[in-house]
Amino acid sequence: MVVSLTFTTLTTSATLTTFTTKMKKLEDLQQIISNAVTKLSFPTHPAELYEPIKYILSIGGKRMRPALLLMACDLFGGKVEDALSPALAIEVFHNFTLMHDDIMDNAPLRRGRTTVHERWNQNVAILSGDVMLIEGYKLMMQVENRLLRQILDIFNNTAVGVCEGQQIDMEFEQRNDVVIDEYINMIRLKTAVVLGGALKIGALIGGAELKDAELLSDFGEHLGIAFQLQDDILDVYGDPEKFGKLVGGDIISNKKTYLLIKALELAKDEKALELTDLLINKKFENTEKVKAVTDIYNSLDVRQYAETAMQCYADKAFKALDEINLPDDHKQYLRDFADGLMVREN
Repeated sequence: MVVSLTFTTLTTSATLTTFTTKMKKLEDLQQIISNAVTKLSFPTHPAELYEPIKYILSIGGKRMRPALLLMACDLFGGKVEDALSPALAIEVFHNFTLMHDDIMDNAPLRRGRTTVHERWNQNVAILSGDVMLIEGYKLMMQVENRLLRQILDIFNNTAVGVCEGQQIDMEFEQRNDVVIDEYINMIRLKTAVVLGGALKIGALIGGAELKDAELLSDFGEHLGIAFQLQDDILDVYGDPEKFGKLVGGDIISNKKTYLLIKALELAKDEKALELTDLLINKKFENTEKVKAVTDIYNSLDVRQYAETAMQCYADKAFKALDEINLPDDHKQYLRDFADGLMVREN
């Protein structure tokens, strides 16, 4: 099966200079990615293979991961256009994982739109996702030959890590003895390694030394863990109008989050029995369950534990950043980005 995917370069010679004269704002880089996604071209036949790919990519999203790849390239003085193909590879790969995750989760919606397996069927979603993974590799292979082996190794490790993280997360659903260290490793694999991998690839394309690229990857991984811990907190304590999804959804589904694992660790005697009953008993209404579990979290100061852990990983991210050989204004840019990521309501 021969598959072709091409994209039209977004920039003219007149605009290429502006890409490298100063650091770009993250939102500008996100827009570059969004524009580039619309330029991706797919065959028209067989339609049920390629239409789902166009569909899921058109749904949008923050385009954060590919934008970070461009940002890393820019920070080390590289040309953003040189990093555009691998950045698109990260975005295509990310959406491939979402397409397959939605099947495994039996999710009806993705970003407010019908999921691919619901709009078509599971077999279509599986096969279209497979093609997306292949197309991600084709885009990643458009880097310079001198960097190709090194960058493919990073991409391979990132992709395997995401799959391992997803499998571990699914196994957690059947376990009641998950501990915090296991959970942190799971979110590192499932979420944070993509941030770290994208930053490392972008840095190498931008001309960074390997040591600095690895430190930037560490920055991204630790920040990604902190970001997920914050998401756990927001799921319980966020403002429903700002969070963008159902507050308490993790509680309703008994999802193993930092807060639940910590509560199970700390709860004793009657409180432990009450929490266990809330998790296994189907008699509770959703609102009743969310309130009762949240009350237990509050009594055990679980939110404070989660916020302390989140800050710990944010500090590790900043420690890695301090060691990177970048100009101070570039580091401040990354600090401001991290601060903005961690101070959020959605």
